[in-house]
Amino acid sequence: MSFVTEPVEEEEKSLFAAPPEGEQERMVEAMLFASAAPVTVRDLEARMPMGCDAAEALVRLRKRYEGRGVRVVKVDDAWAIRTAPDLGFLMQKETVETRKLSRAAIETLAIIAYHQPVTRAEIEEIRGVSVSRGTIDQLLEMEWIRLGRRKMTPGRPVTFVVTPTFLDHFGLESARDLPGVKELRAAGLLENRPPPGAFSLGQSEPEEEDDEIVGQPELFDE
Repeated sequence: MSFVTEPVEEEEKSLFAAPPEGEQERMVEAMLFASAAPVTVRDLEARMPMGCDAAEALVRLRKRYEGRGVRVVKVDDAWAIRTAPDLGFLMQKETVETRKLSRAAIETLAIIAYHQPVTRAEIEEIRGVSVSRGTIDQLLEMEWIRLGRRKMTPGRPVTFVVTPTFLDHFGLESARDLPGVKELRAAGLLENRPPPGAFSLGQSEPEEEDDEIVGQPELFDE
């Protein structure tokens, strides 16, 4: 006596059938809209029914939001819904950053962004002056930089890299999207600096440079 198993297999498959593509897209849209921080594909799929393809839903969702007031953007290895860049001025009152960076912090942040992973000694060599502990602590507190892997060199010094929070704040998909030298000069980051060697690496940067709070240049301004 034989048994027919094929109908049973079809029934089992139907029990775990993924929702329609349009429904998956709506699920991803809802999660991105409700999340204050960018969400990875893995986290999206962990919340969705079995068989869903969050990556494909993101592709369709991103295309659907093209040209709209908000858009779906990639931030490092995660995704988020953000205001279209040309409409950012409408949110100015809600997004103004009241805490300003010192010139030393701006330069240190720029060096880390362009040379990551970079050690403190390398930052000091590029700037030509010693980097104060307060400058690094401020950037760590703002979660714009974090500790990277230790270098395989004598002393195993720690390195610094920029964070997804930094990329998200400035609307960058990755560090490769940072502006070039011309844009940095226009922003004032490469001007009015003492030449390398003007201060010895053992000498601290001028006290007024750390203590004086200056407005952020275009690159680091809302």
